[in-house]
Amino acid sequence: MRLQTTPHILMVRPANFAFNEETAANNAFQSRDGKLTPAEMRERAMKEFDGFVAQLRAAGVDVIVAHDAAVPVKPDAVFPNNWVTFHQEGFMVTYPMFAPTRRLERSDAVIDTVLEQGYHSEKRICLETSEDKNIFLEGTGSIIFDHQHRLAYACLSPRTDAELLEELCRQIGYQKVVFHSVDANGQEVYHTNVMMALGETFVVICLDSVRDAAERRMLEDTFRETDKEIVDITLDQMNAFAGNMLQVRNTSGQTILVMSSTAYYALTPAQIQTLEKHTQLLHAPIPTIETYGGGSARCMMAEVFLPKTRHEG
Repeated sequence: MRLQTTPHILMVRPANFAFNEETAANNAFQSRDGKLTPAEMRERAMKEFDGFVAQLRAAGVDVIVAHDAAVPVKPDAVFPNNWVTFHQEGFMVTYPMFAPTRRLERSDAVIDTVLEQGYHSEKRICLETSEDKNIFLEGTGSIIFDHQHRLAYACLSPRTDAELLEELCRQIGYQKVVFHSVDANGQEVYHTNVMMALGETFVVICLDSVRDAAERRMLEDTFRETDKEIVDITLDQMNAFAGNMLQVRNTSGQTILVMSSTAYYALTPAQIQTLEKHTQLLHAPIPTIETYGGGSARCMMAEVFLPKTRHEG
């Protein structure tokens, strides 16, 4: 049976978290309010990271922590889901990144931190050569995988190229489901995972951001065909990172929908009640990372679906 959720999560502890001018070009979720010094920002981000990891581990999730190298400086290293995915068929994919500073995050040392836990990868699909042509596809920021039905959802943007997604789907045997998503100002939503989160039996999505009626119908039909209950969030809730969630498992096999406290408190009681029919909820306070990094809880977690190495004897 193909898995949609895993108890094994990679997270990268940031050495130099900071506001990144390069990513701010098309990430409307970032803010440069100037309230913190760079040193305060780094310190708070590490504290939030450590608290988040502790909450996940207390809930029974297996968190593999890799430590970001201080040099070269990588302000967004806390978001590893954009540059690598680890698949249950025994391969990994590395991805092309829009911001040159983010390309430095692709790290064999981080990958080795995962493999040293006993995981096995047969091959690596390297898509990053497309950076030379200014073509980008930023991992599970750009792509929401429905592993059970072999679908790859993506809202198109400067960071999410339809043709490269098609090529990846051809290589891994998935079918792409592409659409367009915009915020209240009409700006393209930069990553699919800020407007949509897919669980085993539900989907959290901001349908108001999908302005094309035919695309919206197509999405609703696909969710119905794949037995996903729709939890529709508003544009304001999307701006509070209520679309940036990830369903994981713990080592006892229970599912948990992980989100930030900002996202949790943006939900209505009815939405929480609906989600709790499907899964447990866990939320962590990460306001510094959200405000200055423009990403939230889902962006901080890269799922590890790789098989474990079997030892003979």
